[in-house]
Amino acid sequence: MVRFFLLLAALLIAAPATAQSLQAQYEAFLEGTIWPEAKLAGVSRANFDKAMGAKRLNTDIPGLVAPGSKEPPREMRQAEFSAPAKYFNERNLGYVTATGRSLARQHASTLAAVEKAYGVPGRIIVAIWGRESGFGKVKIPHDAFQVLGTKAFMSTRPDLFRRELINALVIVQLGRASASEMRSSWAGALGQPQFMPSSYLQYAVDFDRNGHPDIWNSVPDTLGSIGAYLQQSGWVQGRDWGFEVTVPSSVSCALEGPDRGKRISDWEKLGIKRVSGKPFPANEARSDGFLMMPAGRNGPAFIVTPNFYVLKEYNESDLYALFVGHAGDRIQWGDSRFSAAWGNTDTMLRSDIAAMQRAMEKMGYDVGGADGLPGYKTRRSIGDWQAKNGRSPTCFPSNDLIRVIR
Repeated sequence: MVRFFLLLAALLIAAPATAQSLQAQYEAFLEGTIWPEAKLAGVSRANFDKAMGAKRLNTDIPGLVAPGSKEPPREMRQAEFSAPAKYFNERNLGYVTATGRSLARQHASTLAAVEKAYGVPGRIIVAIWGRESGFGKVKIPHDAFQVLGTKAFMSTRPDLFRRELINALVIVQLGRASASEMRSSWAGALGQPQFMPSSYLQYAVDFDRNGHPDIWNSVPDTLGSIGAYLQQSGWVQGRDWGFEVTVPSSVSCALEGPDRGKRISDWEKLGIKRVSGKPFPANEARSDGFLMMPAGRNGPAFIVTPNFYVLKEYNESDLYALFVGHAGDRIQWGDSRFSAAWGNTDTMLRSDIAAMQRAMEKMGYDVGGADGLPGYKTRRSIGDWQAKNGRSPTCFPSNDLIRVIR
């Protein structure tokens, strides 16, 4: 990514015509592709011009690629798989849990009403609120239209961001927010719950009943919208998100995944136990659970419920869902860290992970796509490959493994 930006900066200095050409391509893209789609969606020309402004690219956004490319930038790293321990930095967790505990008391009546309406525990909603925007205190610095326009033109998922740009324009057209109020993260997510524009249109609710869903300024609307999102994504009322467990060596880490579930009582029969030493709750033991080892044998292990995968609907990341569930538990029941430590993992490039995944696909393994992100299908395929090749399964990539497999 750094190399890409240095190259782009060099072009700006050494070859102004090339940089101008890129800007001209972007302007033509907005006029030739985005404006016709926006018009079909009911967006007026006046609102389109107001939202898109000067139509400038923002080349400081992470993860950009040359227009039309689907290959992730070679330099792009992602902390959540290269060093999972950093994701659970106690400073960040401590802030979310301590502040979340205080705000849960402050907004207890609202959270009770949200739980009654949507069936989602207040601790989970508060944890998401804290993780996404620091309870609304984190500055959201970017112009959403510039971000979404740039990513529609220069990301590895242009179709996704093109749709989100149209949805953002529809939000303005409906009068839900002005163009200037549409501030976003570098990924284009809006407001305190960090909804993508499509999620705002689908899930945002007017919980304070003042006439429109306001996820930028209204705490009740923010909390209610998070609850509505999770409910409509399939949250099962009355079930937990999961439990930290010990996994004996006789149980393969390659058994991980939402498509390899068993009754939790059957996992118990295989020797998997809660780290607390307590039995699983009776209603959970009778229900399906899933092995989840986000760092393979290099970190804590869990038996999770379908609600864990609902949390992943909010953010497609095992560690995100785990952070929310763990922080929510600490908000409600007090600080208690994971029993197992996160082991050391190599720093890896997404492009190298993707190359390994492509090599494994050629060998017949289902890695869930060569996207450079080691999700559960990649992790368990690694475990299967290691067992087949006489290695002790770790179910997690390393630079050595990448060199051997690719």
